[in-house]
Amino acid sequence: IKAAPFEALYGHKCRSPICWNEVGDSQLTGPEIIHETTEKIVQIKSRIQVARDRQKSYADMRRKPFEFQVDDKLHFIKEPVKIMDREVRHLKQSCVLIVKVCWNSGRGHEFTWERKDQIQKKYHHLFLNFTPVADATS
Repeated sequence: IKAAPFEALYGHKCRSPICWNEVGDSQLTGPEIIHETTEKIVQIKSRIQVARDRQKSYADMRRKPFEFQVDDKLHFIKEPVKIMDREVRHLKQSCVLIVKVCWNSGRGHEFTWERKDQIQKKYHHLFLNFTPVADATS
């Protein structure tokens, strides 16, 4: 069958909304088809703009005013919240103690494995009452 899939299935060519002609209509040629196509494009463009404006108005209704003062000392410090777990990594000639650290970040909690000695040096308060916690996110 030498036809497009739509034509083979439905028996006629697919008509796009830009040039929607009834079967049997005389075909528009020259400036007439350009004028009709331009009108359809303007209509489609206006409908898209109406939908865009509606979405913006919905977003504007949900917007909450948020104010803060910015100065040169404003910054976010990522700090560990707690130690979740500990492990021993066996290397060729040594063993390294590592701990799973839960960090507070702007996107929620993040978990990383860090060397115990480095974390303990900076954040010794996390190791005072450490008990391993089973974590389903690992």
